[in-house]
Amino acid sequence: MLNKVILIGRLARDPELRYTPSGKPVARFALAVERPYTNQMGEREVDFINIVAWQRLAEVCANNLGKGRLVAVDGRLQVRSYEGQDGQRRWMTEVVANDVRFLDWPRQGQAAGSEGLGTTDLGDLGDEIDFNEDDLPF
Repeated sequence: MLNKVILIGRLARDPELRYTPSGKPVARFALAVERPYTNQMGEREVDFINIVAWQRLAEVCANNLGKGRLVAVDGRLQVRSYEGQDGQRRWMTEVVANDVRFLDWPRQGQAAGSEGLGTTDLGDLGDEIDFNEDDLPF
């Protein structure tokens, strides 16, 4: 069986770093990913996909990424359930990241990626993205 997800998009918010009761770091952020087609009004719609990173990757993301940064996420889809405060069962779908590649340089005032992940060459992959920053919903 295969469960693999590869996404390229911009962070919709800064990563949120927390620690489990056993001390394992976990970072969560949302990735804004444009759909490859336009709607009836000629606009591209955006999906906001929840990303979860664990351990050292969580710390690297939290320390080096911020809202608006362009990244590639390689991971797996995970669906989990929990009980809400109202007692109702809720379902959450998220991508558990195995690898996060930084695809741009931080803007002035943002943290610089010093972990080496930001320097990874993805070949011509970046040339295939037709993305205008003015189209971002944030």
